[in-house]
Amino acid sequence: MNIIIFNGSPHPNGNTNAMVTAFVAGAKENGHKIDVVNVCQKNIAGCLACEYCHKAGKGNCIQKDDMQEIYPLLKEAEMIILASPVYYHSFTGQLQCAINRIYALDKPQNLRKAALILSSGSDEVYDGAIYEYQKSFLEYLKLEDMGIFTAFDKQNKSEEILNKMRDFGKSIINIKEEVTEC
Repeated sequence: MNIIIFNGSPHPNGNTNAMVTAFVAGAKENGHKIDVVNVCQKNIAGCLACEYCHKAGKGNCIQKDDMQEIYPLLKEAEMIILASPVYYHSFTGQLQCAINRIYALDKPQNLRKAALILSSGSDEVYDGAIYEYQKSFLEYLKLEDMGIFTAFDKQNKSEEILNKMRDFGKSIINIKEEVTEC
């Protein structure tokens, strides 16, 4: 399965990245193709709401920034994972810009599944990010929810959480295998 991960953490050795790395290790054991997009290291502007992409652009964004490298990966992806530390009850600003720019594609054709990875310093701060994930990805894009994974305070980088993320990665089944099992 082609999996794209939008990692919204600005910290390369941070808590969110540890969870992403553990997931990737598990998923690679099943032979999945995984693209991790570290959006904080990219130049991605916010959506201009100009509608060029849905009119003259025919699915192409008028802005020529690093999102142009990501669109082909999104077109091939069968699963998307949003990963972010929680900042002010939601995603990082950099991740939000990348999410908003998916609008140019409307709904990526191959995308079928989604998951959410969140880290924070305290519990009970996830509501904003979870709401957007559920409304924008699960309901609007009609994606299958593969799970919401959170860690806070001392849970961050704990063996329990990292093992859970590796196990989640190992549990992902290829879409083609799902079809043959039915």
